[in-house]
Amino acid sequence: MNWTTWLPLLIVLSSLIPGLIIFSLREDQPRLRVTLNMVGVVIKLVMVGAMLAGVADGLVFRFAVPFLPGAPLVLQADALSLLFVALSSLLWLATTIYAIGYMEGAPLRSRFFGYFSLCVSATVGLALAGNLVTFLLFYELLTLATFPLVVHRGTPESLRAGRIYLAYTVGGGTLVLMGVALLHTIGGSPDFQPGGYLAAFSETHRPTLSLGFALLVLGLGVKAALIPLHGWLPEAMVAPAPVSALLHAVAVVKAGAFGIVRVVYDVYGAEVMGELNLATPLLLLAVATVLYGSLRALQQIELKKRLAYSTISQVSYIVLGVALLGPLAAVGGLVHLIHQGLMKVTLFYCAGNFAETLGVHKIREMDGIGRRMPLSMAAFTIGALGMIGVPPIAGFVSKWYLGVGALEVGQDWVLLVLIGSALLNAAYFLPLLWRGWFAEPADWHHDRWAGERLETHWMLLLPALFTALLSLLVGLLAGSAISPLGWSQLIVEREFDI
Repeated sequence: MNWTTWLPLLIVLSSLIPGLIIFSLREDQPRLRVTLNMVGVVIKLVMVGAMLAGVADGLVFRFAVPFLPGAPLVLQADALSLLFVALSSLLWLATTIYAIGYMEGAPLRSRFFGYFSLCVSATVGLALAGNLVTFLLFYELLTLATFPLVVHRGTPESLRAGRIYLAYTVGGGTLVLMGVALLHTIGGSPDFQPGGYLAAFSETHRPTLSLGFALLVLGLGVKAALIPLHGWLPEAMVAPAPVSALLHAVAVVKAGAFGIVRVVYDVYGAEVMGELNLATPLLLLAVATVLYGSLRALQQIELKKRLAYSTISQVSYIVLGVALLGPLAAVGGLVHLIHQGLMKVTLFYCAGNFAETLGVHKIREMDGIGRRMPLSMAAFTIGALGMIGVPPIAGFVSKWYLGVGALEVGQDWVLLVLIGSALLNAAYFLPLLWRGWFAEPADWHHDRWAGERLETHWMLLLPALFTALLSLLVGLLAGSAISPLGWSQLIVEREFDI
């Protein structure tokens, strides 16, 4: 075995081992806890960078050990898996810094950061999974690692949210298990491969393949928050802000969306999807979720819940892009996995800053907040405008490719959906920006803010500014070969054999 064999495993272990050690630390050992976190982050980023360069040059990274009969445990890197791994690793760095500042002085920090590291390990393992059985293993580990984070505060509200989260995700995991087992009985569990591996069975097992697809999409759709399986996500907003960022931008919802991408392209393949007419119901489900999430966001009076329903809508752009089964739409959907992550994590960082610094939780409390926290509000503005699709921020690039991709495959009506969604995004984000920058602060604001320092703790502010800047740069530099758009085009070239 050489370094290309071990590197996928080491990337998973780089967060798993520090996490397990952190569990054993006392609460009065913050320096060691921070050191373990940051060392793990840096090591992971270095190894991911090496793997990105290797995959771009055609190197094969694959680690495999026997697991189940006909289904080894496989970790392997391809262009698609590294898109998700790079996002998770980069945002783990930003969110770790944010969480250290956010949790300063809080109880049970060793438990929090231990599960935090396990969550990232599960996410990276899921991204690097080389077959359905390995994917299922890390998919369930992700559920177990995130549940303690959702209930971390131990309040009645957080415990209730945790029960709802567990009910949804365990139920979804059961459906995924059934789907994986069903497909295993037909074609075994070979490695994921561009174009899928089920074409040989599409004539003889049509009903079974259709059922397997339904089970997988419904199970994965729980974490992806597709309607009507989205109910856990708004409830989970009682969790600390770093957890909300983790759920929405780094781990859980992205794991569901990424899993659907894997199933469509590397298990079934575009050809089988077309033969079995599986793309149409998936497309309609994605469109319905895009519009529903935006409409519900309009009705929310709490900032984090508005952002939660925005996530439900925005993540469905990824599913919409792959369901169109065209190269340009696929580029739009895949690059949105990165772009939405950067923009949404920025918004949740800022929401956490507003809540922790000024006690602002409801939208009506945001009046004049830009005068008190101008840098946080500037970062929030970039994230919000990007979600609407204002150029040159990242969200515009995603929506442009989705729109052009819809026209490419003759689904012109999808363009109207994208325009309608953008208008709804504007309807629920622009009032927040107007309140933050132009509305007069209420009297109680003056009392609460009097004598306070400008802005917030630097460990809360720096991650928000960093991801806001990235949201702008990946839009401005979208034409670069090393941009998320350039990498997404590489994925599509290999998936569609262009």
